This record gives sequence, C-alpha cells and structure tokens, in this order.
Amino acid sequence: MSKKYTNLTLKNIYKNKSLRSEVTSQIIYGENFLILKKFSKWLKIKTLNDNYIGFIINKKYLSMQKPSKKIFVLKSKVYEKFNGKFRAKKNLFLSFSSRIQVKKKCQNYLLIDKNMWVKSNTTKDLKHNMNFIKVLKLFLNCKYKWGGKTFDGIDCSALIQIYYQYNNLFFPRDTSKQINYKKNIKRNNSYKKGDIIFWKGHVAVCINSKKLIHAYGPKKKVLIMPIEKTLNLIEKTANLKVKKICRI
Repeated sequence: MSKKYTNLTLKNIYKNKSLRSEVTSQIIYGENFLILKKFSKWLKIKTLNDNYIGFIINKKYLSMQKPSKKIFVLKSKVYEKFNGKFRAKKNLFLSFSSRIQVKKKCQNYLLIDKNMWVKSNTTKDLKHNMNFIKVLKLFLNCKYKWGGKTFDGIDCSALIQIYYQYNNLFFPRDTSKQINYKKNIKRNNSYKKGDIIFWKGHVAVCINSKKLIHAYGPKKKVLIMPIEKTLNLIEKTANLKVKKICRI
C-alpha cells in the first residue's frame, strides 16, 4: 500500500469497478488516500480523512503532499496565467474544504499546481475554524446528489461531514456509521440549536429550536425546513421515525 494525493478538482468513488456502479462518495482536491489494490483500469482505495473504501479510475496521481491552505468559500475559481495576466479556466473550481499546497504567490493569486492559481482571499490557514451554521448555510440551494460532497451536488451525510472535515475533525461518511459515532440524547419532543436528527438513511441539523437544515432528496436540494413539518413529512412519505438525536 502506498500513500497518494489527488491533484484533480473532483473524483468519484464507486461502489464497484464500473462506471455504471453507484457513486458512493467523492474525493475533493487535496484529499489523500491509500491504494489498497491495483487493477488495470481501477484502484481500490481508502481515504485517509475518513477511512472510506471504494474504487476510483486508475490514472496518474501525485505523491502525497502537505497542504498549507484550505478553501473556505463554496467554490473558488481556478485561474491560469497567460501573457502576464490571470484568466479564469472555464468551468474549473475548487470546492469548499479543498486542501492546497501553495507553491508561489503572485499579486492576489496562489499557485497550487502547474499554471493553476486560486485567489488568496478564498483561502484560510489550515487551523481556521467555522461554526456549523455558517458551513451548512454555504450549501443552501445546492442540488441534492447521492454520493456528492461539493457545490455541484451534496447528500445529507456529506453535508454534516464537510463541517467536521473543514474543522480538522473526524466524522464518518455515511449515516449508518454517523448514527453510532455520537452519544444519544433525549429531548422529549423538543429540539435545540446543534441537535443532529437521524432517521434510517437520513440526517439533518437543527439551526434553532424550530428549524433544521438538510440535503433532502425529495426536494432535490439543501434547504431549511420547520422541524415538526419535516418529522411529519418523513414519517408520512417514507414511513420513518427519528432513530437518534445527538449534539454536533
């Protein structure tokens, strides 16, 4: 097994060695992983930040490097330097929480790879922290995408995990493991800011005593909803009741 580093802005992790297989998660720029097994067209990997195992397409990856900054906005444009001027690369962004290694600074731009630059005001030091409400609200109205974890699409468990990831804390990727990671609390039909509500296969976070935020599949996006309305809706449409309540 060898440590590797992906220099791509985004990489899908598949359940099996097939592009038709389910996308179970993603690797964002700067995430490190172990190669568990090599195949002709695929790699079986384990991500180092959350020990997630799956398959990615076998391509050339850089050896693991030490990041010095991270992206703290929803998405940061990637630029190229041409004839002494910076211009945006078409449809190329780094997502929130991406780790970067700064190789050079020029004006307000940071060189992170071969002719790949980002604006310095979209980055923070690795020790920088953000509160959960600010992080989760960054993704408001982003589309729901099973296995996604970026501005281009995110699922319910990734929305919670990305808060911990940004703040350099471990938290499992899937709700099936998240639900067992934290201690249960009892609320007696009342909720508080910072409560994590778990159903089977779904999770949301209370932003106050009346409202929660979640990446909600039926609504196809990240949104804020009344807590009681959400509980009733999920029970009515999916026949699911709350399984556990934890603190973020």
